[in-house]
Amino acid sequence: MSQSVSLTFPDGSVRSYDAGATGKDVAESISKSLAKKAVAIAIDGTVRDLSDPVTDGKIEIITRNDGRALELIRHDAAHVMAEAVQELWPGTQVTIGPVIENGFYYDFAKNEPFTPEDLPKIEKRMKEIIQRNAPFTKQVWSREKAKEVFAAKGEQYKVELVDAIPAGQDLKIYYQGDWFDLCRGPHMASTGQIGSAFKLMKVAGAYWRGDSNNPMLTRIYGTAFAEQSELDNYLHILAEAEKRDHRRLGREMDLFHFQEEGPGVVFWHGKGWRMFQTLTAYMRRRLDGDYQEVNAPQVLDKSLWETSGHWGWYRDNMFKVTVAGDDTDDDRVFALKPMNCPGHIQIFKHGLKSYRELPIRLAEFGNVHRYEPSGALHGLMRVRGFTQDDAHIFCTDEQMAAECLKINDLILSVYEDFGFEEIVVKLSTRPDKRVGSDALWDRAESVMMDVLKTIEEQSGGRIKTGILPGEGAFYGPKFEYTLKDAIGREWQCGTTQVDFNLPERFGAFYIDSNSEKTQPVMIHRAICGSMERFLGILIENFSGHMPLWVSPQQIVVATITSEADGYGAEVAEALRDAGLNVETDFRNEKINYKVREHSVTKVPVIIVCGKKEAEERTVNIRRLGSQEQTSMSLDEAIASLSLEATPPDIRRKAEARKARAA
Repeated sequence: MSQSVSLTFPDGSVRSYDAGATGKDVAESISKSLAKKAVAIAIDGTVRDLSDPVTDGKIEIITRNDGRALELIRHDAAHVMAEAVQELWPGTQVTIGPVIENGFYYDFAKNEPFTPEDLPKIEKRMKEIIQRNAPFTKQVWSREKAKEVFAAKGEQYKVELVDAIPAGQDLKIYYQGDWFDLCRGPHMASTGQIGSAFKLMKVAGAYWRGDSNNPMLTRIYGTAFAEQSELDNYLHILAEAEKRDHRRLGREMDLFHFQEEGPGVVFWHGKGWRMFQTLTAYMRRRLDGDYQEVNAPQVLDKSLWETSGHWGWYRDNMFKVTVAGDDTDDDRVFALKPMNCPGHIQIFKHGLKSYRELPIRLAEFGNVHRYEPSGALHGLMRVRGFTQDDAHIFCTDEQMAAECLKINDLILSVYEDFGFEEIVVKLSTRPDKRVGSDALWDRAESVMMDVLKTIEEQSGGRIKTGILPGEGAFYGPKFEYTLKDAIGREWQCGTTQVDFNLPERFGAFYIDSNSEKTQPVMIHRAICGSMERFLGILIENFSGHMPLWVSPQQIVVATITSEADGYGAEVAEALRDAGLNVETDFRNEKINYKVREHSVTKVPVIIVCGKKEAEERTVNIRRLGSQEQTSMSLDEAIASLSLEATPPDIRRKAEARKARAA
């Protein structure tokens, strides 16, 4: 009597199948149409080949429109790309080819590296292979057979990979027709299920196993989607992202630059620094009345970082400084601060604190340094020296939830002022490597889970929430705020982190209502995160067309003829008196030339003055990105532009005062 397998389906129904039945057999037992659409199965959440025998558990039949199928599509496309390469260039060695975010790649060993011109040929051959619709089949080989076969094919890198596979682990070989490769799987049923929505993106050099002592290989990157519309949308976003690249716009707008003598640190130009200061001033106003702005030292002794735990957890990312003086007692190791929290604890500890003073909110626009790998540096988005709009709130356990909600309201309000409306808030829970007792983590996560529910409820569902298991900081759980920009990209910026551990490590306390020493809760808070990165996000979000109140160069007054220069100067002076940032262009050039030139540098408003405007005391306003021209009186222009250039927080206060007076 044969054994049977019990499967539970998503609708809760339970069916039995003969032992040895495959995922395909199960799909066919439900309907022929489902079996035709199926590409894989999942047993208890683990994705498997459709040809695998099923085992007891919860089963799901995965089709191409299932989100989990996307990784399979990309994985299979990578294998087809490798087959295409070896068909076109026999003797090329295939190494590794994983699925990555937004696509896949494969590394190849070839005497002459691939070039971008090779990609269309490879794509054409890939389409031919996909049309063959060869089935993916799996074999399990012994270690000896695998090494023998790959060695005979001249695939020395594969032989090395076989040696790296732990003893006792199956060596799976996947065939697609006659072509095969060493692979963990799973794969779809056949190459035809990949579809045609794929594209090879670029070629790059890559050292074998990422070691510069090893041979250089050629890496080919590609992407694939379930539908052509998804691929088209992705390529459109990439094209838009390239046009919006803050590094290019930074050059065009003369905002900043980077150079080799200061890798990963920003050289701010006048206009860029003005924009940076505008953002900083705005954030200072938003904190006014609630926070004390402080400043902790830039360089601190190693012992402080040992106490905080950063020396053990974060040392490789810290810039160390060894001071060797004439006096041997001066031999000490210091570090440039990678974060502000230990310094803020020292400020809190200075002097006795009463429960009546809590919560105490300390804010700092702290310049921090972190050693990022050179390959990870990316303009303003990933630097080694940056400014955090950092704050730490010291409060009682009872105040913790209210403080988290107060921070949430501030963060959402700031994002709204910059035009970001689609926000996701996720709770990152305890990681495997952490400090502090489970009881403290239980308490912190419980409070933050309640706060997360409140955030979603108060927003009426406008703010989406979620959980990131194991993604918390080593000292406590945290909220991560992710915003979506104008072309749909997501950026993680703000954080709120509850911390019971650092106050304990540093012996911080306050005197409670019973005159006893009590450890405070410490909440780490950032809104922009890195001010540099946030500006990079803003530049790309607005494609350089910055709102007038943020723009580093708000207005250019340009004249059509020298006869209007006197009036142009008067207009510029009147606008400056109203608090606007104004430059003039009275050069002996045609007005269209001037407009084009200032449009390249993304000046939002160009005021054109000619003889007619001078006589009528009017101005002609041209907006960046628009062909329209608006004529109005000088007084009307000053009033309108002054209002537009007023930061939203100042405008709200003015409107509130006006409402109270009424």
